[in-house]
Amino acid sequence: MSQGSKITIIVLAVVGIMSTPLVWLLNGPDGGQMIGASMQAGVGIVALLWALFQHPGNRTEDTAEHTGEAQAGDGGTAVTGVKRPKGRGIGSAKASRTGKATATGEGSNASSGIDYS
Repeated sequence: MSQGSKITIIVLAVVGIMSTPLVWLLNGPDGGQMIGASMQAGVGIVALLWALFQHPGNRTEDTAEHTGEAQAGDGGTAVTGVKRPKGRGIGSAKASRTGKATATGEGSNASSGIDYS
């Protein structure tokens, strides 16, 4: 979610929490208005909390196409495609027609495609 969208939802939630319930409650509400004011305030609070806990809009869209051959020597890592350490990143990752990935030696890794390790 972008920062602008998040701010808009927060402002609208605050307005929703305060506007109509405040007007109804100041004019001596009846039972139906009290229930409506409570429900509107509750929905506004839920929208406010939802917007506050959304991740920022840093979605990544990784693409690797027609990759070549990668080789790693002693203790190296070879990746032909997309590498997202520990699965970091939100969004799609695509690797197509990847080449060979060769790793030799102790502790070496090889991947031909998407590596989340």
